Amino acid sequence: MLNKYPFLHFLTLLLFKQKIKHMGIMSISVIMVTLVSSVLFISTSLQHTLQDTLAKQADFTVNKIEAGRSVKTPLAWVDKIIEIEGVSDVTPRVHGRYFYAPGEESFLIVGIDFFEEQSAKALQVLLKDVDLKQFFSTDSMIVGKGVKTFFQTHYYTDSFSFKTPHGVFKKVKIYEVLPNSLNLFTNDMIIMPIELAREIFGLGEDEVTDITFNVPNDAEWDNIISKLHLLDYDMRVVEKREIQKAYENLYNYKGGIFLILYIISLLTFMLILYQRYSMVYSNERKEIGILRAVGWSIKDILRLKFYETLILVITSFIIGVVVAYGYVFILGAPILIEIFLGGANLSNEVRLIPTIEFGVLGSIFLLYAVPFFTAVLIPAWRIAVIPPKEAMQ
Repeated sequence: MLNKYPFLHFLTLLLFKQKIKHMGIMSISVIMVTLVSSVLFISTSLQHTLQDTLAKQADFTVNKIEAGRSVKTPLAWVDKIIEIEGVSDVTPRVHGRYFYAPGEESFLIVGIDFFEEQSAKALQVLLKDVDLKQFFSTDSMIVGKGVKTFFQTHYYTDSFSFKTPHGVFKKVKIYEVLPNSLNLFTNDMIIMPIELAREIFGLGEDEVTDITFNVPNDAEWDNIISKLHLLDYDMRVVEKREIQKAYENLYNYKGGIFLILYIISLLTFMLILYQRYSMVYSNERKEIGILRAVGWSIKDILRLKFYETLILVITSFIIGVVVAYGYVFILGAPILIEIFLGGANLSNEVRLIPTIEFGVLGSIFLLYAVPFFTAVLIPAWRIAVIPPKEAMQ
């Protein structure tokens, strides 16, 4: 085995001598690591944000179904559900999509009973600065950032007139805009009193869109679902965990995300593999032959290539992750975020909350480093095992 200091000295000289080649490899590697890291950072951030929000939602939602489609839910169901033992926080809701006739845009109108305990608890963060007395002095609404921008673009600066199913226009004042930090969920949302939402959707006083409630004891969930189905055969029950699973399937490593990761990793492997196998016909072949001729063992050569590659891999990985962090959490991941949000109904500026998992970073490193080391050490070993005279030809 070679002495430690001559070995490190030669390694340093090798890195600087071939710096142009190394810079080219690092440039491609940084781009690949940045793309993979950006995709995983966006996915992880969206998953955490969604899960935190869903954790605060009601455990169950029920509504009425006729011929396979949702219809108006009778308010009388509230009393029936309250009578079931183990159920709490039963809340009727009125919500739905309001389509803007001149275009294809739509708003999600959510009617809230501001004085109902469960609703007030969910809205506490949003309404902490709202003067309810002033809010209820006239027909008012609280809108998301995307809705506000849309209204301003169409010259609705202070209010908007909704057309009810009876052909009557209802003018509603824009009271306040929801925080930008909630744009992922509230960008196209309008919050208003439940009575006003009923009027806009043409619902009667004894009708709602759906009913939500909680079941504190998780072990009772299946039993509660059975009791609910006995109340009315037209009742559809949706669990919170079903919604959580749907979002996991949407934002986890499936579909477009998995395809992007696969393409990027495949391109990374092929580029590095091609570059490293091509060295068999370059000056690097003679270099290995000379080292073998002056007394270097196969183990020494592989160790040299291992440390040379390790420096390139770690440097490229750190630079790529740092660039991805800045791109995603500082710049907001322009262009790439659209892959996750899809075709937005209204223009949305989502604020991604910095969320980093070491398991994710480990996955990125293995996805990048393993093919890199494989593509370097195998060709180096193939050259090192042949006679030095033949390698220098």
